[in-house]
Amino acid sequence: MGMTSGLTDIEARVAKACADAGRARDEVQLIAVSKVQPRARVVAVLDEGQRVFGENRVQEAQERWPSLMEDYEGVSLHLIGPLQTNKARVAMEFFDSIHSVDRPKLAQTLARLAQELGQCPDLFVQVNTGEEAQKAGVLPREADGFIADCRGLDLPVKGLMCIPPVEETPALHFALLRKIAERNGLDALSMGMSGDFEQAIAFGATHVRVGSAIFGERDYG
Repeated sequence: MGMTSGLTDIEARVAKACADAGRARDEVQLIAVSKVQPRARVVAVLDEGQRVFGENRVQEAQERWPSLMEDYEGVSLHLIGPLQTNKARVAMEFFDSIHSVDRPKLAQTLARLAQELGQCPDLFVQVNTGEEAQKAGVLPREADGFIADCRGLDLPVKGLMCIPPVEETPALHFALLRKIAERNGLDALSMGMSGDFEQAIAFGATHVRVGSAIFGERDYG
């Protein structure tokens, strides 16, 4: 018997949160955030049937996933961390979704590469809902303009992503993100993490990003 994870528990909680919100379970995609997790823990979660994973760094994903994808079919990778423009090409070839489109220079680079490669992952615009100086993302008041600019570049913007400030009630940020998405005709909301994904689902999250609650606490040792 191999390692077990918290996946079954999180699955049950996601299903209950969907039911409580009057939503179908398949409206919400559970992204297992595998960044800095040891390989054995990732394998345990793969063995339990999880196929959608989130990574924060292109390089870490490149080191981890090619060999695992030979052993497991149907893996879908989401980049949820900041993307440097010099890593954009690799990211576009490697990830099905990029959740961190956060500045004009990156949007322009992705647009150029999309034309060149003839394909583009699903893109989420990251909104800095807390207007925190240290955080990436466009400011809420600039979001509409930035979304329009991305569309003008023919980028496949699917939705919005946010990471609420740690010390604030996440509900306010989830509500703000939903409002921006609705007025821009966007369907997908990447919001909610281990501590608040149930609340995010109540506010319409379509993608929740859960790491430690599935894999166990990270060991930076």
